[in-house]
Amino acid sequence: MLVNILMLVVGLAVLVWSADRFVYGAAAFARNLGLPPMLIGLTIVAMGSSAPEMFVAATASMDGMRDTAIGNVLGSNIANITLILGLTALLGAISVGSQTLKREIPIMLAATVFAGFTLHDNVLTRVEGIMLLVTLLGLMGYFIWQATHDKTTDSLDTEMDSEIPKDVPTFHAIIWLTVGIILLPLSAGWMVDGAVGIAKFYGLSDLVIGLTIIAVGTSLPELAACIAGVLKKEHDLVIGNIVGSNLFNILAVLALPGLISPGEIDTSASGRDFYMVLGTSAALAVLVLSSGAKQQLTRWHGTLLLITFIAYQVIVFQSH
Repeated sequence: MLVNILMLVVGLAVLVWSADRFVYGAAAFARNLGLPPMLIGLTIVAMGSSAPEMFVAATASMDGMRDTAIGNVLGSNIANITLILGLTALLGAISVGSQTLKREIPIMLAATVFAGFTLHDNVLTRVEGIMLLVTLLGLMGYFIWQATHDKTTDSLDTEMDSEIPKDVPTFHAIIWLTVGIILLPLSAGWMVDGAVGIAKFYGLSDLVIGLTIIAVGTSLPELAACIAGVLKKEHDLVIGNIVGSNLFNILAVLALPGLISPGEIDTSASGRDFYMVLGTSAALAVLVLSSGAKQQLTRWHGTLLLITFIAYQVIVFQSH
């Protein structure tokens, strides 16, 4: 048991660090190529923030733990909104002014509904995995077109520009990118093996371990990024981190178990857990897109989100 806990903790620590190095190297390399900051943020940084979920889902799927991979996706999206955004909002009110974000949030909500369609029959097929991936590629194409053709100044663009590494030699950027690519799958394997050992010891299902311990662990990069963002008063970037990560999770990461290990899934995933993802995503959309020029997520909203997270965790553990 102690060995499993050690594997989980060490795997998680290396996973978070290597994901950070991967994003740092990829973003610096992209800046050196002359790509616009908004494009780097909406694609490379967003994809990199979901790197822990991607590698954990791929590792779990290759081990035949399809429900763990799916639980990681659903649990991470729930944790991003309720736990991560809740904790961040407690540090101070978060104002949302970016028009780019107000376009992205409905896209995230639509992608979540589409993911629910692929799960509703309690089977995730390889064709559905391909459909999710093709949808992601289409959205990436749209984001690239938008970033290269929209000449208006957006507050999110300014905040992203300040966060993307500057003056990093290309050679150094490639080294960090390589380090991340090597360590991410290794640490994901350690984390999954440790989590499986803990799950078996306590009699937890593959789905529950993915929804809870692994989901919270793989969401830690978003927590660090969001806390840093709110302390710097880069509020649009805080919401952008959550929306971008959730969008990639629901399309790219959910596609992996379908592509690698298609088959039947736990009925709770397509029912209770998916509706929790949909509900929290809809709540975020309402909070950000409701009437008013400048929306705010207050400490009161943060408290409600945290209560929701705790209540959900209690329900999941009680029903395992």
